[in-house]
Amino acid sequence: MRDKIKAYEEQAKAIEPDARQRRTLRDAIVNYTEQFLENIHDLEKIPAFRVNDTGIDLTKQPIADEPIDLEKAIGLVAKNVDNEGLNPASGGHFGYIPGGGIYSSSLGDYWADITNRYAGVFFANSGAVRMENHLINWMKEFIGYPQSALGNLASGGSIANLTAIVAARDAAGIRAENISRQVIYLSKQAHHCINKAINIAGLRECQVRHIALDDGFRMDMEALKKAIEADLKEGLNPWLLVGSAGTTDTGAVDPLDSMADIALRHGLWLHVDAAYGGFFMLTEYGKKQFRGIEKSDSVVMDPHKGLFLPYGIGVVIVRHGSTLRNSFAYEASYMQDTVNLADEVSPADVSPELTKPFRGLRMWLPLMIHGLKPFRAALDEKLMLTRYLYLQLRKIPRIALGPEPELTVITFRFVPDDGDACQFNREVARKIHEDGRVFLSTTTIDGIYTLRFAILAFRAHLESIDLALSILKEKYEEVAGQAEFSGRH
Repeated sequence: MRDKIKAYEEQAKAIEPDARQRRTLRDAIVNYTEQFLENIHDLEKIPAFRVNDTGIDLTKQPIADEPIDLEKAIGLVAKNVDNEGLNPASGGHFGYIPGGGIYSSSLGDYWADITNRYAGVFFANSGAVRMENHLINWMKEFIGYPQSALGNLASGGSIANLTAIVAARDAAGIRAENISRQVIYLSKQAHHCINKAINIAGLRECQVRHIALDDGFRMDMEALKKAIEADLKEGLNPWLLVGSAGTTDTGAVDPLDSMADIALRHGLWLHVDAAYGGFFMLTEYGKKQFRGIEKSDSVVMDPHKGLFLPYGIGVVIVRHGSTLRNSFAYEASYMQDTVNLADEVSPADVSPELTKPFRGLRMWLPLMIHGLKPFRAALDEKLMLTRYLYLQLRKIPRIALGPEPELTVITFRFVPDDGDACQFNREVARKIHEDGRVFLSTTTIDGIYTLRFAILAFRAHLESIDLALSILKEKYEEVAGQAEFSGRH
């Protein structure tokens, strides 16, 4: 038996490379990524979008007993992943809500992956847990939450929103026998992950009210009041109000201060989805825009948006931290050694996750080595770029602009002299996507096909905006010159 064990050990050593082998692997990957970064600002070489479907080649490489050459492996990824579709690392990415990908954060991930520290419970690694709690404490401070608030670094906004809604459900004592009497209020502009969270949390049978919007696509407070009063008269129980601090479609910020007052008056849990907009609170402008968020019961923010970190980190913070503990803290006999002996909260006790990577290092390291100043400057820059772009778009003929942007999303559409305006705008979007140097996305608002810019990519600067404007005008003129859109039939 010992001989067999040693034989397997020799084979298994392939996954534990020595220093020379590590250097070879590391240098090859670093050289590739350095080349990527050196060319990232050249939108001709590395465009924001490529209409390809080459990923199929990956499926033709079998997962087999024998390895392939590292060079071949890199080539497969370069061709099938990095050479097609959307490039979120690009300064020309103006679609959806751009994610980040700052370099220093990648080093935090590398470091955390090598040491493989477990950040789920305090006993396993007090430093990792303290680092994550320190980050939560910093965020709850600029939100305006009390010391009793607790939170968690989740995998993204979807899980963060789910965590908050489960805590709200349990705090309200919602059970199967009374679920059909419970009422949830949100707007049509709420992110779809809120509806998904409602379903996952077993709240599908609640009464869901979609409150009307004002002209700026914000929740209408008079409509909200009337809805709550009508539900109370019907003997229903209003319990959850969801606000948005930066909607994905239009970048609208709901009137959080008024919502908080209404929630307090009627005993509703106010949850604010600030996944997109939350970190604008680091700016003076953002503090004013989000007035009232400090009165909410829970908040979600995404550092992979407003702090420009790589995808895979969202934050949930709940004002009354005990509600998170009540929903997520569990004990197991095999974990009896992990009883917390310090005044620190284990992330596993305030979230759905037990197996939890050390996400904190990817956030902590950039904040330490750069300081907050460049992050604030980048956020202020994006706000100003948005204002600049909005003013420039006004100068383009036959354009209909959406509301003045509250954050960094602009909605607009072209209105041709005749023909199908929606089809005209689809054609403009198609041509921009085919060009690929910049990427903007589209949406449908009140049944109308709409173009949109979302300016949050950290590599997007004034030159990127000017290029986007140039391409937009060029593609508009191309489509306007086509027979089906110019009236020449």
